[in-house]
Parts: sequence; C-alpha cells; structure tokens
Amino acid sequence: MSQRTTDDIEQIARQYPEEVATKGNLDHLEDLLADDYVEHGPFGEDVRGRDADVEKMREFLNAFENFEATVEDTVTEGDTVAMRVTLRGTHEGPFQGIEPTGNSIEVQNMVFTRVEDGKIAERWLQLDTLGLMEQLDAVERPSV
Repeated sequence: MSQRTTDDIEQIARQYPEEVATKGNLDHLEDLLADDYVEHGPFGEDVRGRDADVEKMREFLNAFENFEATVEDTVTEGDTVAMRVTLRGTHEGPFQGIEPTGNSIEVQNMVFTRVEDGKIAERWLQLDTLGLMEQLDAVERPSV
C-alpha cells in the first residue's frame, strides 16, 4: 500500500463533519470508520464500533434540525488531523435529557482524528459543552 500524504489524511478526516454530520450520510460511516473505531466524546463517554457510532449520530441529528458542521481550520501531523469546527443547528428533539427548546445553537468543537489504513480509527471531541448547555437553556452563565 502506498504512503498516504498529509492531504489524503486530511481529506479522510474531513469526511466525518462534511459528509456524515452536515449531509446526514450515515451510510458513509460503513466505509469511513475502521472496524475497531473509538470516539472519545465530550460528555465523558466512549463510543466503540461503527454501529454504536451510527446510533449516536442518528440521535444527535434527530435532536438538531438543519445541523451543519463547518470545518474552519485544520492541522495535520503524521496520522492525526486537528480540526476547529463550528456546529450549528436548531434543537428540535431530545438531547442529553433536555427536551426540545427550538433554540438555535452555534458552538465551537475541536476534533482530533487519527487515520489508519485509510479509515478513521479514533476521534477525540472537545466541544464547548458549557456554551451548548447555555444555548439550550439547561444552565445559566454564572455572574462574575
């Protein structure tokens, strides 16, 4: 197998936010994710395997209508791509125990994606969880 370039690695990593999250193409995960895929999520949970990831994304996309994930910046080093991603959508379904608010959200997310043998093997998500929860009226910003 030929050595993958930095551009190849970035192109593979970008498919998750651009093809799966924004376009809702969950079937693409079959080809995109490694058999032993692991996602280290922002709420302290690990998602292991394609089927579990498909279910997690389906629940997320059902919670946020018109969802889009815009890749703002990328840095690639070796087999890992760091991406700064802006997430937008409208809260129209249950999410993390929060009933739909109809609120629009816009939050920042840092995603580190490791690619192995042409597939995404592992992702780490660092979501602005406090900002998201504030926008969903689940918490109030403390006064300083």
